[in-house]
Amino acid sequence: MPRYPTRRKRRFTVVGALLAVLSLVVSACGGSATSAGGAGGNTLIIGMTASDIPVLDTGLAQGQGYEGLRFVGNQLYDGLTKFDLSKGDEIPKIIPDLAESWTPNAELTSWTFKLRPGVTFHDGTPWNADAAIFNLDRYLNKKSPDFYQELNAQGGLSIAGVKSYQKIDDLTLQIDTNGPWAYLPSDLATVYFGSPTAIKAEGNQGFADKPVGTGPFKFDSLVRGQRLVLLANDKYWNGKPKVDKVILRPIPDPTARVAALRSGEVNWIEVPPPDDVPNLKSQGFQVLTNSYDHIWPWVYNMTKAPFDNVKVREALNWAINRQALVDNILKGTAEPALGYVPHANAAYQPADDVYGYDPAKAKQLLAEAGYPNGFSMTLSYPTSGSGNMVPTPMNTALQTDLAAVGVKVELKPIEWAAMLNDYFAGKIPDNADALNISLSYQQEGFWRSWFGTDSGINAGKYSNPQVDALFAKARTVGDDKARASLYSQVAQILGKDSPWLVVVDDRNPRVLASSVHGFVQPQSWFADLTQLTVG
Repeated sequence: MPRYPTRRKRRFTVVGALLAVLSLVVSACGGSATSAGGAGGNTLIIGMTASDIPVLDTGLAQGQGYEGLRFVGNQLYDGLTKFDLSKGDEIPKIIPDLAESWTPNAELTSWTFKLRPGVTFHDGTPWNADAAIFNLDRYLNKKSPDFYQELNAQGGLSIAGVKSYQKIDDLTLQIDTNGPWAYLPSDLATVYFGSPTAIKAEGNQGFADKPVGTGPFKFDSLVRGQRLVLLANDKYWNGKPKVDKVILRPIPDPTARVAALRSGEVNWIEVPPPDDVPNLKSQGFQVLTNSYDHIWPWVYNMTKAPFDNVKVREALNWAINRQALVDNILKGTAEPALGYVPHANAAYQPADDVYGYDPAKAKQLLAEAGYPNGFSMTLSYPTSGSGNMVPTPMNTALQTDLAAVGVKVELKPIEWAAMLNDYFAGKIPDNADALNISLSYQQEGFWRSWFGTDSGINAGKYSNPQVDALFAKARTVGDDKARASLYSQVAQILGKDSPWLVVVDDRNPRVLASSVHGFVQPQSWFADLTQLTVG
């Protein structure tokens, strides 16, 4: 073999190099994104973190967490209310959707919704009070032939406190609640409505395979585990989306997601590998971040020793170096969580930040709790999924921090959807000592869901009568700012009780090809896909 290539070989080497450079240039421009289902032109192709497309029925997209609601629920369906996602510089407010307006009674126990006229489902079925009643029966009415237990168990979390509902006239719906419910409009934002005609014709399983809503996009096709194709609804009540087609691809591995982006197979990815962010920026991709209502904690199992001891729970909160995690692992795509309220929550106040990094203090607290040499524990954590960022390297770094104060952590990975099944049942998988899960207070009712004594999904079994009393009071207060002050008081109590190891608040990183135009990155888990174009 000659030491140097022949002239012919050198020529091919040069040509190969030029082709490689050209490939990088094309990738930097987002590529054609034509290989994912033969799509081209004005088509958005999203690489999701989920391991599969969520179930497509109205409330079952929660099976993949808020990512399922972001890309499936909010695209196929509408709720009575929704979040305003049109701005990136303020926390989204609740605005009208299938209801044009709503009025509570003085006691906040009865709400009258004026429904939007002229709206039709994708199959032409009219939206009206009868359609609303049919859907609410599916969620809630166990005596109705249309009741769907699986939907009640998962999608009905946001309306579990509804007492009754009735049609006043074709475009007026009344909802009565079990006691005051000041933030009902917030909780209703993810209660979606499907076509009664399609559900009756197809049955529950058939409808999940061919969903019909009123949303901005219509179902086109599904290949389970590979892709969901949605088409712009040209009869959408709020105007046809500017993008013609949306293709969702589940790609749980972050390295595979970024490879698909660079190759042009997709033109949008969720949660890029943080180490790739600088290079993606230099290649011309749009790397977007924004604060939003997100927290990434470990939820302690407070029914088990040593986590029934508050000093142990607090000790771990002083043992971890959040800033190093943000700098070295997450590369600035998150921010340290020093308390229980994300900065993009209306309840946040600087006094809510109660923790820091002090290993000596952590060791002192462990000694005071009776664990001077530390202890061993297990952590159940998801390998991917909605809002979970890069959980394996993050938890490995935390494992190292805790080992430095004598706490040995065994990491027990679990698939995201399987974890959610246990979590929604109020259980920590594998009976582990703690659970790492991505959580939010975007819908106000989640405060009570995570920490209320009577909550069926309070997996850590935290209980404090003061906190329960504040939650009860919040349901009676109609003023948004006054309720936010109550949640701040809750956060201060949580800071003393330490029911979680709070780690970071995500900044919602996503990467778009340069060919994607007009997207606004909101301070929200959700995203408005209707105003962007590709090309």
